[in-house]
Amino acid sequence: MPLAANALLPVTPTLGAVLAVLLLAAAVLASYAHLTQDDGRPYARAIVLAGVRAAVQLAAVSLVIGWVTGAVPTLLAFVLLMFAVAVRTAGRRITPNRTWAWAALPIAAGVLPVVLTLLFTGLVPLRGVALIPIAGILIGGALTGTVLAGRRALEELTLRHGEVEAAMALGMLDRDARLEIARPAAAGALVPGLDQTRTVGLVTLPGAFVGMLLGGASPVLAGAVQLFVLVALMLVQVVAVAVVLELIARGRLHRVESVASETEGE
Repeated sequence: MPLAANALLPVTPTLGAVLAVLLLAAAVLASYAHLTQDDGRPYARAIVLAGVRAAVQLAAVSLVIGWVTGAVPTLLAFVLLMFAVAVRTAGRRITPNRTWAWAALPIAAGVLPVVLTLLFTGLVPLRGVALIPIAGILIGGALTGTVLAGRRALEELTLRHGEVEAAMALGMLDRDARLEIARPAAAGALVPGLDQTRTVGLVTLPGAFVGMLLGGASPVLAGAVQLFVLVALMLVQVVAVAVVLELIARGRLHRVESVASETEGE
């Protein structure tokens, strides 16, 4: 079965050349379409940097993964590093001010219960390489849900600020007024995960399924693992979306720059 993996994507100079062409094509098309980030910077440069960074990081992980999984302390330290990077990435995507650190709460609230359940039931052992991919998938899903829900909720509150003020003028609490406006927008963050789950096996064969097959597992076992991943991801993302929405409704996570407004929100 390892031969099948090599046949799928052999690590050769040709692979490197194709990757470089694909990355460059993505950057050129983004530039041609004038796609820009929130701060006005073009996405073309960000795409190239993201691709180079991914290559460097994966190369580093490939070299140290054996050492990391050799002992429980290093294994847990690596998972904690994954969590910390996810928190900073999600938080800074949502807001540029110091409230970005609150992104730790929705990610942890979604991921921690699932990981602990897996460990306590013995489905995932606290040793070897098994914990890292599972934790990585769950943290990545929580990151995506947190970012999408946070950005959409804050953007909706900005666009419909007058409606929030009107609801508060009618006697609604600040939290309730914000929830009324932001909830539908934040809930949209669940759509990608739902669509992936609905179409699995019909439109795509996700990474966990393909990876299990290439690793020598039976199609039934690969399907069971993939089903677990999809269901767990739905739970993780629902929790992350609910928590980040609550944080925004309570004013803990916001885009207000002034110290006075920030203190009032807290």
